[in-house]
Amino acid sequence: MSYALRRAGQAAIVLIAAFTATFILLQLLPGDAILIKYQDPSLGLSADQIEQIRIAYGADSSWWEQYWATLSGYATGDFGYSTQYGTPVLQLIGEALPATAVLAGLGFALAAVIAFAIAFLSTLSPFGWLRQGLQALPGVFVAVPVFWLGILLIQVFSFGLGWVPIVAADPAVGLILPVITLAVPISAPLAQILVRSIDEVQLQPFVTVVRAKGASPSWVLRRSVARNALLPTLTIAGVLFGELIGGAVVTETVYGRTGIGRITEQAVSSQDIPVLQGIVVLAALTFVVVNLVVDLLYPVLDPRLRRGSRAPRTSSAPVLQEASA
Repeated sequence: MSYALRRAGQAAIVLIAAFTATFILLQLLPGDAILIKYQDPSLGLSADQIEQIRIAYGADSSWWEQYWATLSGYATGDFGYSTQYGTPVLQLIGEALPATAVLAGLGFALAAVIAFAIAFLSTLSPFGWLRQGLQALPGVFVAVPVFWLGILLIQVFSFGLGWVPIVAADPAVGLILPVITLAVPISAPLAQILVRSIDEVQLQPFVTVVRAKGASPSWVLRRSVARNALLPTLTIAGVLFGELIGGAVVTETVYGRTGIGRITEQAVSSQDIPVLQGIVVLAALTFVVVNLVVDLLYPVLDPRLRRGSRAPRTSSAPVLQEASA
């Protein structure tokens, strides 16, 4: 229980630090979103009316007062109002979040499948050249920019071959290319860590014992090696899943999908600071919660943590759990 409380406290500190850093950086941006929107001559607003709008948004207060007002609002679930649309920020995010969550979840699932396929096939491959080729794939994947991959997939599979339409497509079909675009870069570090962990576990004495009992390579990999190699992979998986919203923003922009990416693009172009603040805090909250869950899972998976002797999360040494042949 003390371990869980300590990790929850650390997560709260990280979240407050992310909120503070975001607030300061957004305050340093040049320009005023309220003036940009309401000083438009076509609106016919007087200087007094514009000033009243600034007061309503709290823009006339000092940055310190704005910080505490915003932080207090976030603590009570009030994310403020969009300066561009005048609607609650939580409403905008709530309407866009489901589409982004589906894209991020499917992208992560596909990334895990790709990573496991690369790791298992390279391990079981009887040919050295095939093993080297498979292990080189993650390095290629991680070097591919998300926006470039998205454009390439559109050109080849939509415009070139006509297999996957992106205009007026069925919702399920319209997810195919965005999910692939999001999954490929995410799968690279997962595959790299998993391959390295499998190689390290296979050198352990208990694996030699299991093989000596006559177990096949695929059985050894599934029953003895894989579960021990998953622990280091779980850590990087938590980090990558927390970063998926950032990748989804780029992917949604490339494919013109409605979601967090679309409102982020619009908020940046209009300097809608309340919306940008809310999106960054949402991304930080996702990152913190996912990594908190990973931290809380470690005592379940690692017996050393249940005994109170915590091993570093970054360690690649797995907990050896011998399987009887």
